Amino acid sequence: MNYQQPELRRALAADYAIGLMPLTARRRFENLLLDDPSLRRELAQWQESLVGLTSSLEPQVVPERVWHAIVARIDPQELHIPAKRPFWNWLRVTALACSLVVAGILGVIYTRDTATFNATLVASNQQPALAVQAYERYLKVEPLALASVEPGRSLELWAIPADGVPVSLGVIPNDGKGRVDLSERQRTLIGTPTTLAITLEPQGGSPSGKPTGPVLYQGKLASL
Repeated sequence: MNYQQPELRRALAADYAIGLMPLTARRRFENLLLDDPSLRRELAQWQESLVGLTSSLEPQVVPERVWHAIVARIDPQELHIPAKRPFWNWLRVTALACSLVVAGILGVIYTRDTATFNATLVASNQQPALAVQAYERYLKVEPLALASVEPGRSLELWAIPADGVPVSLGVIPNDGKGRVDLSERQRTLIGTPTTLAITLEPQGGSPSGKPTGPVLYQGKLASL
């Protein structure tokens, strides 16, 4: 990987400052910092820009009605269990147990999933707006400093490969937080040098399958 590309260096410094890097990638980045003064300056700029996010908030008094509502929900209730359990009750309990086992297995599989690529999408003023992590079958999108979206419009995520022809990856939530499942063709694109971009489209996404609105955010996808 060419670590001298300005956009890549800026994205890596942003991810490190925000804390989005996995442990292996953080160690690799810290090794780069040892012999790269300009990269250290880039990181320092990000840390200085984000220092306001670490300031503590003033404590707020919780209204009495909130505490009453919490107590009402967690207060133990008396259970009335019939002496004999009908067959259908036993069947429901068995079905619930099976569902919990399946959910546990899926949870283990999900937690083993590891991001292989990431990108920090920036606005025209080079301020970070979204963080994107690419997993094997989906993208995870997290907002950093996202502008509000007017009613009746949607944010659509695009992959722009080397040939420059945008491919839609789908519409993301207007608050910028969500998951985008990838088709087989889209997964192939994510594994190649790709730029990600977000455009403002009509509600539900571009009707033509091509970008129609302005590009709000963009950034290069880099391997971890």
